[in-house]
Amino acid sequence: MELDRNGLEVLERAECLRLLSQQTLGRIAFTSGALPYVLPINFHLSDERILVRTRRGGRLDDALHDAVVAFEVDDVDQAAHTGWSIAVTGVATEVTDPGDAARAEQQPADRWPAPDPDSLVAISTEILTGRRLTDGSGPTPR
Repeated sequence: MELDRNGLEVLERAECLRLLSQQTLGRIAFTSGALPYVLPINFHLSDERILVRTRRGGRLDDALHDAVVAFEVDDVDQAAHTGWSIAVTGVATEVTDPGDAARAEQQPADRWPAPDPDSLVAISTEILTGRRLTDGSGPTPR
């Protein structure tokens, strides 16, 4: 097991992807008008891409056009002082391929907060890092 300089377990790419595949809520960070924004979003992982349904004309629309974004998901047990965090830096692009869109529609992603989303965004996972905090006294979290 590799530890970083803070004593956190460094997660390998395969473990990061496994943990991402088990979650449905994350946060996307992007810039709009030179200002940073962080928004909670529902997602699902497909073919090592993070897929997000959204509505055109919303704040997230600024992140649709080949923009570099950050995406983060974590799971923390504050009582046990354990948990993990995954950070992704990738390019967000609108999914326009009908086959990709049809496969994404079959996935069980919630549609929060946007009602009736009319756009599908894929975030690539070129840069993917993960860390796990364990207290050393029990099994690691999911």
